[in-house]
Amino acid sequence: MVSVSTAGRTALYFSAFVISLAGIKEAAPIVVPFLLSLFVAIICNPAINYLERKRMPRGLAITFVIVTIFSLFIVLGGVVGAAVNDFSKAIPTYEEQLSEQITWLIEWLGKHDIKLSMGEVRGYFDPAKVMNLVTTTLSGFSSVLGNIFLLLLTVVFMLAEGQVFPKKLHIAFDDSEQTEKKLDHFLSMVNRYMAIKTMVSLGTGIVIGTVLWAIGVQFYVLWALLAFLLNYIPNIGSIIAAVPAVILTFLQLGAGYAAAVVGLFVSVNMIMGNVVEPRFMGRSLGLSTLVVFLSLIFWGWLLGVVGMLLSVPLTMILKIALENSEDGRWFAILLSSDQEVAAFEQTNIDKSNAQQAEGSASSKDVNLNSHSSENDSSNET
Repeated sequence: MVSVSTAGRTALYFSAFVISLAGIKEAAPIVVPFLLSLFVAIICNPAINYLERKRMPRGLAITFVIVTIFSLFIVLGGVVGAAVNDFSKAIPTYEEQLSEQITWLIEWLGKHDIKLSMGEVRGYFDPAKVMNLVTTTLSGFSSVLGNIFLLLLTVVFMLAEGQVFPKKLHIAFDDSEQTEKKLDHFLSMVNRYMAIKTMVSLGTGIVIGTVLWAIGVQFYVLWALLAFLLNYIPNIGSIIAAVPAVILTFLQLGAGYAAAVVGLFVSVNMIMGNVVEPRFMGRSLGLSTLVVFLSLIFWGWLLGVVGMLLSVPLTMILKIALENSEDGRWFAILLSSDQEVAAFEQTNIDKSNAQQAEGSASSKDVNLNSHSSENDSSNET
């Protein structure tokens, strides 16, 4: 049997990884709808399990949930599609207004001996790119949802396999009790993470959309949808979602309302991210800020706009899988946030203290036993 060196094995693994990425990128038109179907199925599964606990047959529960989602997609697709079209038509007007504000700012700075040119400002901040980013993101997401029938049909088949799939995994990998517990733990954590994250994101979008509507900001439906979608991307997503809403509020209502919108986004995301989400999710499942940013770039390059929106859930599923694997736990720690690293360190300290306490207790028992045996021998003498 020919032995393979460590370097050769590493080169082989790296080549296989690169080839796999190239294949996924070429198959993105097929992979992206499949991933969306998978995430919709994961999100719907807790609702179907709840209806089953209420003694509704699983087939009827799946039908009810799918019909509800289909109706929401139709209504939301119509509203968002009309809003995107109106916003695209209004972009030139907003660009002109923003250019006028930038020109005024440059003139005001010039009076205070700060010289800037419009070309330099546009080199760092181009209003057209900011506005077009919104339409590109929403249009790319809407184009994937365009084939909604195929998407929901795939979801139906996935949900129908929901009860049998864990059993298949148990049989395929190993039938041992330890492996079964790890698989069940992995599936339950993924379901729990996606369900809680979706509810928190939905609450974020509803609160921001309602407040923007009350203030009188135009296209508040778009900004609410953008806040909902980008809330799956912690830290960075809220900033990206806030930029177009703040710019439009500034152009429409002035600097005071724009500052209020900034405060709205900051306060809502702080409350949802630091209070509501940890309360329901329990132990933090966070990723480090660097990993979030790199995953956004990586999945966006690999799968396009939808890959950017799903970057953190995809990385989170990978992290959960690695945490449940002895060989991959070290990589899961590298992906973890600072809070999780501190928790790991505290756990290790507690384990070492417990081991030291057990060692000192066992040594005391040995000393007591030896002392008693010495007393017995002296009494016999």
